Amino acid sequence: MACEQIRAGDEQEEEAGADGAMLWSIQEAVERQTLQIGASACGATAVVDVLKALGVEVSPEEADRCVRTRQRRNESPLPDYLLSRSEAGATHSQLIQGAQEASGGKVAGRFFHFHPRRSVRPILWLARWIRRGAVPVATMNMQLAVPGGEEVPDAWHHQLIFGVAPNTVFMTNPLDVCSEDEVHQRLCSESVLLIRREDVLQRLTADCRLSGWSESRSDPRWRALDVEGQVRQVALEDEQEPDRPELVHVTIPAAYSSGVTLFALRESLLGQELLAAPELPLL
Repeated sequence: MACEQIRAGDEQEEEAGADGAMLWSIQEAVERQTLQIGASACGATAVVDVLKALGVEVSPEEADRCVRTRQRRNESPLPDYLLSRSEAGATHSQLIQGAQEASGGKVAGRFFHFHPRRSVRPILWLARWIRRGAVPVATMNMQLAVPGGEEVPDAWHHQLIFGVAPNTVFMTNPLDVCSEDEVHQRLCSESVLLIRREDVLQRLTADCRLSGWSESRSDPRWRALDVEGQVRQVALEDEQEPDRPELVHVTIPAAYSSGVTLFALRESLLGQELLAAPELPLL
């Protein structure tokens, strides 16, 4: 998929866009990228390519084992299904731990939050680190900045960034060329996930207990988002106006944080600087 690129709107944007950097050329990315190695395994897939870019070869199976990818429990009752959806795949912490374990401690990672919004131009910031040899992985909410006419995706996504150019970000799995604005929107997201109405109704059986399960969750966000109330509304609309539902998604907490993880060889000067780098300043 190729995302529509935005044009520089002023001299400042043109100056910023002039600062590009590439880990791989597009042809190298075509030849070297790893395609999705399994269900919900975009994080482990990114780790394979991170290690490859840093000169450490590891099998997809070993990367997945080290990342400890979590799966959706599609056959579970609704409450457990929603819980599995909130944590399916991997968090940035799992990617960092997985890369460290799979590399025998040679590779370290440092995550930078982009939400709440930070005072940073993503391309300028990424270019500086890429030029020095760092390997970035974006953790993005793909349910944001959805092109008109396209269906809202049903998951977040980890993608290795193999280069940046004027207002452009190059990524793998799939090979993607996106605008800086589009990527920035997806990098600056609350930790929530939209669950399709159909996926909820499919598991809303007669013996499904709705009362109390939001309160039983250790994460208070389930109650704050009133997930239980949203499910009740979906059920009520399905009875009364199945062809004109107001609620097409149920919003649940997500385990993921939006931002960028930078990887480098732990014992290098770059690795030490990366681990000591401060958080990006808030806007």
